[in-house]
Amino acid sequence: MTRIALLPLFAATLLATAGSAALAADPPAAAPVSVVLVHGAFADGSDWARVIPLLQARGVRVTAVQNPLTSLADDVAATRRAIDAAPGKVVLVGHSWGGTVITEAGAGDKVAALVYVSAFAPDVGQSSAALGKGYPTPPGLAALSADASGFLHVSDEGMRTHFAFDVPPARAAVMAATQGPIAAKAFDEPVTVAAWKTHPSWFIVTSRDHMIAPALQAAMAGRIGAHVTTLATSHVSQEVQPARVAAVILDAVAQSR
Repeated sequence: MTRIALLPLFAATLLATAGSAALAADPPAAAPVSVVLVHGAFADGSDWARVIPLLQARGVRVTAVQNPLTSLADDVAATRRAIDAAPGKVVLVGHSWGGTVITEAGAGDKVAALVYVSAFAPDVGQSSAALGKGYPTPPGLAALSADASGFLHVSDEGMRTHFAFDVPPARAAVMAATQGPIAAKAFDEPVTVAAWKTHPSWFIVTSRDHMIAPALQAAMAGRIGAHVTTLATSHVSQEVQPARVAAVILDAVAQSR
């Protein structure tokens, strides 16, 4: 057989070999899932400092939003910027007031799941303040006071005895010093969309909470059909049991891939 006659056979062999190699190659890597953490009132992004390294150790890309706490719209805008900048799908996590923020900000297709940590989960047209009606007033609310500009903050004693009573005193003092005061009017601002209606949700209920009544947390978790984990901590389970909080977030990440 001549060299010219062998060319078609050689080309066919190359194509067959290439096809076999493609079939044997590893499948494409799964799209990344990022985590965006949204802090609540009387806090800042450092509120997640004990959870972040646990997520990063599992190879998860994490962003902690720095909410201005000036209005619901401003906090939603800050959160949406973080969602847009994160690679891949996003598991959106909100603590306390941050639950209201993720309820409004998390409705887009890029968000794969929501995780509420001792958080508000309002319905459309409902504000954070309205959620507490019909439930006992949490004792920690007595530790709040407003400045001349209408921003609320937690007293040092309130941080130690209510907000973070099971956190070591030295760390609670740092939390008091780094807290972000919130515009009181924000609690009366209703959400216009409820992301939990179209996204799977997880909810950590804190059964010793002095800031959001545990019974209210449980009721909200039931209403949104969330996967529920109950932790016997204060309002800041991410400070007290960071490994348990990280495990709930990682479960949401695993189920979002």
